[in-house]
Amino acid sequence: MSSQIPSAPGPSTPLKASYTYHSQTPTAAGPYILGVDEAGRGPVLGPLVYGIAYCPAAYKEKMEELGFADSKTLNSASRSALLDILSSDPPNLGWSVRVVSPQAISSGMLRRPPTNLNRQSEDATILLIREVLAKGIVLSEVYVDALGTTTTYEKYLSSLFPGIDFTVTSKADSKFKIVGAASVAAKVTRDACVEGWYFEESEDKEEQAWGAELGSGYPSDPNTQAWLKTAIDPVFGFPKIVRFSWTTVKVILEKNACSVKWSVVIG
Repeated sequence: MSSQIPSAPGPSTPLKASYTYHSQTPTAAGPYILGVDEAGRGPVLGPLVYGIAYCPAAYKEKMEELGFADSKTLNSASRSALLDILSSDPPNLGWSVRVVSPQAISSGMLRRPPTNLNRQSEDATILLIREVLAKGIVLSEVYVDALGTTTTYEKYLSSLFPGIDFTVTSKADSKFKIVGAASVAAKVTRDACVEGWYFEESEDKEEQAWGAELGSGYPSDPNTQAWLKTAIDPVFGFPKIVRFSWTTVKVILEKNACSVKWSVVIG
């Protein structure tokens, strides 16, 4: 699947660092509306993916007819078909994703002072909006799926991007089709990243089956819990698909991994 999704790494390509993918820039006259949504905040495995979709404000009625919705309410085939639709009208439709790698998530959350997941999410959203503006797209309205206190986040985004009308609300992906489109872009990309994950820790290509029973990636998933318990190395921990900053992982490491004492050298 990952080889067919332009926003995901290709075959035998490890996801070593965070990256941004942009579709072809639309050429239709603006101003444009833009939606923001994410996939993968909760899982202990794989990247966090922020997606955006944008189209001319005059195209809004057409968007209502394309079938976009909260990606969680759609099956995999429907989401893939909708991503094809999102890519089918380049003059009017654009989309982008910011893929935040598991390593980046963990290093941010474990540093002192930590960069929590909300802040990393804000950074991804702001980066995507700035890069779309840098392409010459004029934005009039931006709709964002809720992150924290909606009014506070609205004011913060408005202060960064004066002249743009921001709406931050819960369930924005079901209220606004442009956010539903962003949700689809994020979800399809994340699924492709996880399903096609290349375990660079394994030198034997046959051992790539290591990822065959990952489960959903959520800590509550019995399949994911079972995989974590079998994937741990007592010295090296887990492969890079795992978010080391998650409590689930910390508990397993404490119980099953070798303890390490760090010496502090002064002078």
